[in-house]
Amino acid sequence: MSHTAPHPIVAAAARGELPSWTEAGPSRRAHMERVARLMRTWAQDLGESPAEADRWAAAGWLHDALREADPEKLRPMLGPDLHDLPGAVLHGPAAAILLGREGVEDRSLLLAVAFHTLGHPDFDRLGKALSAADFLEPGRTSLPDLRDPLRARMPQELEPVLKDIMAARIRNLIHRGHPISAYTMRCWNRVVGHHD
Repeated sequence: MSHTAPHPIVAAAARGELPSWTEAGPSRRAHMERVARLMRTWAQDLGESPAEADRWAAAGWLHDALREADPEKLRPMLGPDLHDLPGAVLHGPAAAILLGREGVEDRSLLLAVAFHTLGHPDFDRLGKALSAADFLEPGRTSLPDLRDPLRARMPQELEPVLKDIMAARIRNLIHRGHPISAYTMRCWNRVVGHHD
């Protein structure tokens, strides 16, 4: 939890004002707004302060700020540990890097934005909630038999719900014959209580 004043970019994002480098069209921005709204509601339901609810909403707005950027234009800014990730997940790490370059030092928020698609073993409650909100926001109409019951259990059952979401994502990757990121596996191991 951050006790200092939020960076101006984070404060603006909490109000739905995105950085100048954002590459997201109207439907993507609508998704980001739904994730931000869910994040704010969950923070409030968990008894977080108004400032912390703003921070959670900002993460919701910022997570897909580069979702529609060309992945191959993002790849060069990533370090060697992220360089070989699939193009579809590069927007998170790239957005976190740009936020850091602009002076955002909130490590928890940066980690949440960077790894919302993959998961990360160092996620705190904000990171876990963002990963869940991205999957559960009500505009996602596929898999209602999976998403609706999980959303109904949030935010009180954050850890078990995240475990169910990660299990579904990993099963999907296996079904499609895709590799599973080391970050995803380490996050899974942490969520199920195995500390590597």
